Amino acid sequence: MVALMDPGDGGDRAFLIPVEGNPAPEVPASSRPLIIPTAVGKLLKRVGDSTRSNDDADDDDDLQAPPPPSTPSPHHRLAEIRGSSPPPPLVLSFSELSYSVKLRKRSILSLFRGSDEGHGEGRMKVLLDSVSGEAREGQIMAVLGPSGSGKSTLIDALAGRIARGSLRGRVALNGEDLQLHRGHLLKAISEYVMQDDLLHPMLTVEETLTFAADFRLPRSMARSRKRERVKNLIDQLGLRDAAGTIIGNEYRRGISGGERRRVSIGADIIHDPIVLFLDEPTSGLDSTSAYQVVKVLKGIALTGSVLVMAMHQPSARILGLLDRLLFLSRGRAVYSGCPEGLPDFFAGFEHPIPEKESRTEFALDLIRELEGSPGGTDALADYYRQWQDMHRRDGAVSFGDNSVGFTLRDAISASISRGKLVSGAAEVGKTTGVVAGGAYRVPTFANPFWVEVWVLTKRALINSRRQPEIFAVWLGTVLTTSFIIAALFWRLPRSIAGIQERLGFLAVAITATFYICAVVLQELIDERYIFIRETAHNSYRRSSYVLATTVAGIPSLLPISISFAAVTYFATGLAGGFSGFLFYLAVIFTCFWTGISYMTFLSGVTPDMQVGFPVMLLSIASFLIVSGFMATRDRIPAYWKWLHYMSLVKYPYEALMHNEFDDPRRCFVRGDQMFDQVPLLEGLAGDTKAVLLQGMETMLGVSMKADTCVVNGPYVLKLQGLTQLGKWQCVLILLAVGFLLKLLFYFSLLVGSRNKRR
Repeated sequence: MVALMDPGDGGDRAFLIPVEGNPAPEVPASSRPLIIPTAVGKLLKRVGDSTRSNDDADDDDDLQAPPPPSTPSPHHRLAEIRGSSPPPPLVLSFSELSYSVKLRKRSILSLFRGSDEGHGEGRMKVLLDSVSGEAREGQIMAVLGPSGSGKSTLIDALAGRIARGSLRGRVALNGEDLQLHRGHLLKAISEYVMQDDLLHPMLTVEETLTFAADFRLPRSMARSRKRERVKNLIDQLGLRDAAGTIIGNEYRRGISGGERRRVSIGADIIHDPIVLFLDEPTSGLDSTSAYQVVKVLKGIALTGSVLVMAMHQPSARILGLLDRLLFLSRGRAVYSGCPEGLPDFFAGFEHPIPEKESRTEFALDLIRELEGSPGGTDALADYYRQWQDMHRRDGAVSFGDNSVGFTLRDAISASISRGKLVSGAAEVGKTTGVVAGGAYRVPTFANPFWVEVWVLTKRALINSRRQPEIFAVWLGTVLTTSFIIAALFWRLPRSIAGIQERLGFLAVAITATFYICAVVLQELIDERYIFIRETAHNSYRRSSYVLATTVAGIPSLLPISISFAAVTYFATGLAGGFSGFLFYLAVIFTCFWTGISYMTFLSGVTPDMQVGFPVMLLSIASFLIVSGFMATRDRIPAYWKWLHYMSLVKYPYEALMHNEFDDPRRCFVRGDQMFDQVPLLEGLAGDTKAVLLQGMETMLGVSMKADTCVVNGPYVLKLQGLTQLGKWQCVLILLAVGFLLKLLFYFSLLVGSRNKRR
């Protein structure tokens, strides 16, 4: 018997799956543990692979490849459960689903645009209004309706993507209320395919699916079996000819839109889920590509999946692949049934469908026409309820009927025995161990932390290596900026003016490093949406993603930092020699690393580039203003001191100031240079300067010659108020700030990637 454990509040809960060779004990139905898994494909194990006979227990897993998902394996034989009758098919039923949102306040921008958006503030808008229906195993149920009818909202409600308490009604699987499991059960056996194709553009089709397999399938599964699963899925999706082609984007030509959509679907079903939700999978595709996508989905449904998807307007060919239709109008159901029942339904509504007209087009056009009329679709919705009640009286199947003694547990076990949820194909006990009663405890994630970090780092490096133009643009920006800075501050003199120019150079150079890092902001924001899609069902840990992105970004920072430091340091003639250059390089590298960390943090808290870029500009400019360059710390108002200590520019600026001025032997202003910046004394001859110095020597009682050091480095630091921290302390603080930004990015992912409506 295999047990699925959920480390929930108050202890672990288990779902016991009877398997061959380890029969289920006789437990009263009322006291059986519930199925409470916590991750897709990690909690359910294929029956045959965990119950092999002792004779072949020592066989090498690498020599055995699983059959295609549509072909039942001879090892997958469901244990006899309460007699010889097979368990019933899975039925996803939902009844009286209602969901409302409060209208947002009117924005300031809408006032300038003359928009009416926001009028009626405080009113509730109904997105779903008592919607009921069902989807069955082996069938496709399509949710249809005009724009704004609630199609995507219903898919989100069924997939558990609406927060508990906001959704009213009941969603059940074979009669068992899924709300009782807090969404864990549905999350474990289902997958949600988003409308957008969020894929890494530089990976090939096969690589994309291979990385998906590395994330979703456990490490205990042999690598050869994972690759076999990928090959079978490529054939199932009809992508064999495109397997070696990159995904592509607007800059690189890759696969077609229909192929991209199929790859996106394939990446989410690599573990062959039992329930599959899709939000408008044919949106934006031509009729041929849309038909190919739905044809693939039909094949997936026939392998034993419950498939629910939203669609706009299916063609006649696509309609032939659909098994059930659910029409919505402004959140209300106006028809639910098979496509063949549409003519009789609308004929009874006294709007017969013309013989040669598309049934779905007629229905959608009629709904749109009624929505524009004074009474709306009230009459159609009332007729649908009467029509539904009449058919129920004629003999409808009761959802979740358990008269033969079968439970949801039995139906899921039957699906596993037919090859579903192949993420559990490896032996259960290899990584988790046996617990009491012969059950096995299965982790939330398929792989350990270090495996996830390795796979994510490998993928990031491959994706970066295939986009050399991005690195070229970044390097070109660095070289251009550094050459401009070098030309402006060429060979800084040791004088009063030279001191001011050194301060300006250090502030400009450090600020430039942070602005240069903004090049990657758009890429980081785009990748965040890929992350949200992949972690929706626990493909990997958020902490693994944060660490992997940090490690993968270091190699590109080295040549960038060396180029910037080498050009600017030697061109300006800073003090310190080679050891000073090495410290300068370390600070520049730390600036770039912290700058990337800051851009990473911004990508986690800003929705898009339109918001992120202005925030970046404003924040870095503010960091420069309060860094201590434009005004010393003592002159900064008390109510802005907190921003001074938070400034990213402050610490590298002070570190480089110490690197340049901390040696008391370095003299920056000598006796004969004292008069250079005084307007009345400017242009004095050398003899006159000598006389003045001699007079100052007599009056002050100190030696004052032409080569006497008047201003040394430590005095400059004292004037600037930079005596609290040493240079290495500043570097360590800057590194700590970089790690803090990574930690804040991690928390932003925790909060911002839950993917649930409120």
